[in-house]
Amino acid sequence: MKIVLRGAAAGYEAEHTARIFFPAAELAKTLPGETEDLVLAVAHSRLDLVLVRRGGAVQWRVARPPRSAAAKEREFALCRLLYGLLREVTCTRPPWGMMTGVRPVRIIHDMRAAGAGEPAIREHFLSHFDCTPGRYAMSVQIADLQRPVLAAAEPMDCSVYAGIPFCPSRCSYCSFVSRTVGDRSTRALVEPYVECLCRELDATRATAQRCGLNVKTLYIGGGTPTSLSADQLRRLMACMAENFTLSRMEEFTVEAGRPDCTSEEKLRILKEYGATRISINPQTFSDEVLRNIGRRHTAADILDCYRTARRVGHTNINMDLIAGLPGDTVEGFRRSLETAISLDPENITVHTLTLKRASNLVVEHRAAEYDDVAAMVELSHELLSAAGYQPYYLYRQKGTLQNLENVGWCKPGYACLYNIYIMEEVHTILSAGAGGSTKLVTPGARHGKIERIFNYKYPAEYIDRFDTVLARKEGVKQFYEQCSRTD
Repeated sequence: MKIVLRGAAAGYEAEHTARIFFPAAELAKTLPGETEDLVLAVAHSRLDLVLVRRGGAVQWRVARPPRSAAAKEREFALCRLLYGLLREVTCTRPPWGMMTGVRPVRIIHDMRAAGAGEPAIREHFLSHFDCTPGRYAMSVQIADLQRPVLAAAEPMDCSVYAGIPFCPSRCSYCSFVSRTVGDRSTRALVEPYVECLCRELDATRATAQRCGLNVKTLYIGGGTPTSLSADQLRRLMACMAENFTLSRMEEFTVEAGRPDCTSEEKLRILKEYGATRISINPQTFSDEVLRNIGRRHTAADILDCYRTARRVGHTNINMDLIAGLPGDTVEGFRRSLETAISLDPENITVHTLTLKRASNLVVEHRAAEYDDVAAMVELSHELLSAAGYQPYYLYRQKGTLQNLENVGWCKPGYACLYNIYIMEEVHTILSAGAGGSTKLVTPGARHGKIERIFNYKYPAEYIDRFDTVLARKEGVKQFYEQCSRTD
């Protein structure tokens, strides 16, 4: 399937409207041959045309564009026309309708802040975007849970993220920049990397103080942070504790991730140095599916790791599951969900598999996959709600199977604040480590300026050019100085 776009209004949104229905379609600059499948969208000053050629059959629609409309309105009108045709051709109603954005809950927060009533918000979701009532209801539930968190946020709050770009092995679905610690060249990078990261965290603390920022949450992610040796992990945790007053933190999360590198000693180190929340991420409890994605451990290892974490005193644990992994089935996913629920973790996060070019996973897009993956996601809503979990944050990604979503579920009182802060862009996130992206948010402004400062992507480059990494911290100070001048 090729996507061909013509005209000023036929751009990014039209392309991604087509990808809702044909995620593997390729954008083409020229019309393909007469027998090749095609989605065509043409925005002319006097006429909009959309056309689908599929298996030799051709269907199209035309409409007059809105008169004197702004560019966004023209674009939406074309996308609406295309969406209606694709719904008819595929006999499919996507759960999020024609919504292409990654933050549906943000729309509710913004409309409420602008004074819109609940009927107008409902109309916007159900009619404007053609979302299903179930997805709208979940978005409202999440927005309601998040509302007091957003209301309590102060203009100069921030969070700190530290990234560990190393793993025991690379999962087939993963697109993150990470190195496997099993090879000699990577092992040689880990020690200098930890040294540089600790120095950058020192600089991050100094930058936050100089700008008058109040650090509210800490997060160590990856990769797999527990792929570090016990000594390296202890030094990193000690660095966090020395630079940031843990007693003032709302939350300190560490991704313990995988049981094949998360020993009892490391779990004790996390507890000793103040982690208040950890993630142990099975993705599945099927040994066959674990092998399919390249994991070198069993479901029994996950259970042992979880029980050890509880025994050493961890009282707030998240577990990740992924719907749509290769070789999984609806019943297999049900068993994974039921196993996770039986363990009684405080958080369960359900991701829908996302296909990215940087991953090793190749999945054929068969028609049956839609039913399977959608059924898995619907099953997670049903079972987690019945078990007393509440959805507390949600986001969507390009390339996610069947245009579905990722949802964090929590027991009452256990919402991960960092996840809410970063997804709803509540405040600045100061990021340290290779591949880190600091996101600077204008204090107290819901739609203020957002700027980013990027670290070098790869560990070796991060180490070799570390002086530049430190020099870029000046950009944080300049951002807040500029904000103060425009107040």
